[in-house]
Amino acid sequence: MLSCRGTRKATQPLRPDFALFDRAMENPYSSDQPDGAITLCIAENLLQWDVLREKLQDIAASRPWPEWIAAYAPLGGHPDFRTAVARFVGKHIARRELKPDNFCASAGATAVIELTALALGDPGDCAVFPAPAYQAYLPDINSKAGLERYDITTYINPGDGQFHPLSVADLDAARAELGGAFRLLVLTQPDNPTGAVYSARQLEAITDWCIDHRVHLVVNEIYALSQFLPEAVRNNAPFTSFLPLLERRDSPYLHWWYSFSKDFGISGFRVGLLYTRNGDLRSAYANFNAPHQISNLTQWLLAEVLNDDSWVTAYQKNNQLLLTEAYTTVTDALDGIGVPYAPARGSLFVWADFSRFLSRPTTGEAEVLWNDIFERTGVLLTAPGGLGQPTAGWYRIVYSCVRPEALKEAMRRITAYFA
Repeated sequence: MLSCRGTRKATQPLRPDFALFDRAMENPYSSDQPDGAITLCIAENLLQWDVLREKLQDIAASRPWPEWIAAYAPLGGHPDFRTAVARFVGKHIARRELKPDNFCASAGATAVIELTALALGDPGDCAVFPAPAYQAYLPDINSKAGLERYDITTYINPGDGQFHPLSVADLDAARAELGGAFRLLVLTQPDNPTGAVYSARQLEAITDWCIDHRVHLVVNEIYALSQFLPEAVRNNAPFTSFLPLLERRDSPYLHWWYSFSKDFGISGFRVGLLYTRNGDLRSAYANFNAPHQISNLTQWLLAEVLNDDSWVTAYQKNNQLLLTEAYTTVTDALDGIGVPYAPARGSLFVWADFSRFLSRPTTGEAEVLWNDIFERTGVLLTAPGGLGQPTAGWYRIVYSCVRPEALKEAMRRITAYFA
């Protein structure tokens, strides 16, 4: 017999599209299987794995392994790793110097989210998200910490402006409903799934509101470097990292998340980061972190990569080029069949509106269409449920999780399906 928690989880998959994903992976598309399935549903960036693999193999084979990788490391991450991380984040994202001791590292973004929720909220408290938002935020904050997810359905339509529409008025309305249960506000930029960013003025206003109301503000910049070439896309809004504001305000209510899974395409390495000036949070987080520590070998390898700044700069420049090309492959196809989409500034997604193909604008009809697309084309989009959008018919298309030739084939099939 399982515990009550175990019984619930035994019948509660992390995501509703995993069953079809497993089916798709039994017969994946390749040059040898041109009719195979193409999965555009998992937020991975595989576009430069060959380049990074060669770099990692060279480091592992040509450099002496330090003594510390065989021993226990500090709970928040080895000092050498945190120093390399602080240098990298400071140069490439924050554009200012950051303190290594303010970082804590865990085995992936999921662990970072879960441990932050454990340290900042109690069961029944609410973490608030502008929706649509990443589906798995709910299990990440709820499975162990017991926090509830509350969606502010700001929504983003194709005709909206360059920046995310979240406003202080939206926060006031949520607080009027939630009261003291409004414990955390979580922003993601560039956003998942819309690809939107927040303006400097928005970040200032939201920060003021959170500090004034003693609400913890966490900004997830996991896609910070996954931006498009501004001259090549409709949305050329400037990306403003939250980190300089966090540093300047020096408040115990301001925190930042990151992971190397997206910008570097190494989701399997399981490396996530918390940055905060709140010393009590860092202490609590580190003490929760013992089951979630990153292997020392991984910390050392990644630190060696990050310390090669010229290589990192070239890698991220090419990352932007490849993401821009993949994004336009999808949007050009959608333009061809008259499907609207949110004008993204970055991330790994196109947020597209297929609602005109629904007989009725309901969640059930959206799931039927999603399933039929897979059955008839072999292309698997992200399942439409769980993102919190108020209007049915929107689907998330991930364009970085397959090779360019597979993406082109997927969009050819989608175009034929709706033609």
